[in-house]
Amino acid sequence: MRVRVRRPWRSAAEVSALIIAAVVAFPLYWMVLSAFKPAGEIESDQPRPWTLAPSADAFRRVFGQQEFGRYFLNSLLVAGTVVIASALIAFLAATAVTRFRFRFRTTLLIMFLVAQMVPVEALTIPLFFLMRDLGQLNTLGSLILPHIAFSLPFAIWMLRGFVKAVPEALEEAAYLDGASRARFLWRILFPLVFPGLVATSVFSFISTWNDFLFAKSFLISDTSQSTLPMALLVFYKPDDPDWGGVMAASTVMTIPVLVFFVLVQRRLVSGLGGAMKD
Repeated sequence: MRVRVRRPWRSAAEVSALIIAAVVAFPLYWMVLSAFKPAGEIESDQPRPWTLAPSADAFRRVFGQQEFGRYFLNSLLVAGTVVIASALIAFLAATAVTRFRFRFRTTLLIMFLVAQMVPVEALTIPLFFLMRDLGQLNTLGSLILPHIAFSLPFAIWMLRGFVKAVPEALEEAAYLDGASRARFLWRILFPLVFPGLVATSVFSFISTWNDFLFAKSFLISDTSQSTLPMALLVFYKPDDPDWGGVMAASTVMTIPVLVFFVLVQRRLVSGLGGAMKD
């Protein structure tokens, strides 16, 4: 009978992982806890990491807002459009820069990296004037277009590795079997790089869903076009902030992100080995 001896470094790594997970999850726990705390406990000078009198009043105030449902649908429309559009464009662009040789290809890839390095805050004012000239201010288009542009560099760089991992022999075999370029692209290559598309979609969805800067800058007067992050301003007032409402609204905002991640997390770890056998 063999006795497995636990190595000290492995135990230390597991303990460290648990500590890091607890530190990362604590803000989320405190947000949900504050959403269920009565107003007196939230404003107390001695905060406690628990509550003995949970209350759903904050959630009632959130769902009692007449425009909250509209904000939710606007956020869903913007995030869904950005995810689908950026994934399709990035897939085609990654295929082009990987499979084809053309002038300035390396320069184009370097420009993608440079675009990722520019802070979003530095481009907000130029984007504001661009959206104004295009007549997109106070519309959901002013949120969709910039987020697609900011999602593409990361998505193209990530999908480039997935496309490159597909053997060229598979493409040649498809052409010998009579498959057209379009058929190979959508029937063979697209399913193989789908895990990469899912990973980039998670990034695009989270960054778009949680966006506050563009929504605050480009949606000036038409509140009917506002998204969920803007709903937090309804509960935050400088003279009398409703922290319970802010935490409850933040909790509601987090649920779609968690649901989306749970739905796609299996695709994130699926490999390409079995699908690319010659």
